[in-house]
Amino acid sequence: MNIEKDLIITILKFTVNGSILNEQVYKNVKIPQDIALNLLKKLEKEGLIYLHNNLLKADSFQRLKLAVYAAQLGADLEHVCSLLGWREFEQVTVMAFERNGYEVVENFRFKHAGRRWEIDVVGWKKPLVVCVDCKHWRRGLYPSALKKIVERQVERSFAFSASLKAFERFGFASWDKAKVVPAVLSLVPSRFKFYGGVPLVPVFQLQDFLAQLPVHVSELKFFEKSLADEFNSCS
Repeated sequence: MNIEKDLIITILKFTVNGSILNEQVYKNVKIPQDIALNLLKKLEKEGLIYLHNNLLKADSFQRLKLAVYAAQLGADLEHVCSLLGWREFEQVTVMAFERNGYEVVENFRFKHAGRRWEIDVVGWKKPLVVCVDCKHWRRGLYPSALKKIVERQVERSFAFSASLKAFERFGFASWDKAKVVPAVLSLVPSRFKFYGGVPLVPVFQLQDFLAQLPVHVSELKFFEKSLADEFNSCS
């Protein structure tokens, strides 16, 4: 039995709605209090939780880190993912974009070619637009399933690129051109870093990926759109 793994699973289970008493952790893991407290102090030192008096707290960023750590310790990934809120996953994604100077919109819905589309997160910083599909990565994701996920995200991103002139509120009218990059975001690394030129990015590597994207975008799948003429013709 991995005591630390069980401890982290318990923390994820009980901190979904905020702070918990340290005693709740001790009782649910069923280990001596002194051992549990030493493990909690270790997690606090690593920046994975906050401890104050007899209370334990973990914010969304910390909970995602705890989930990744639990998976590394051998926890069932599907179970770990079930303890995370979808909103938490997207919050960390938005934070990474903002730290890299991107503007961001979540759950963006639009129409194109008679269909309704939705993209989990769209981040833009001239001349790049990144369209992100956030996935709670699960066990048994075979190449055939991955192919479908990537193809759907490429399709969404193409629809977005073809509709740019409808998104004037994003400030694209001041751009000469845009490069729309589809990406798939996961909780933990997959076997592949790219599939069909589409990056598969673990959430905690997103900030580094965005920092390096301007240099490496030509190596990826993207849709380039000339905007100056389109917006001028619409004015």
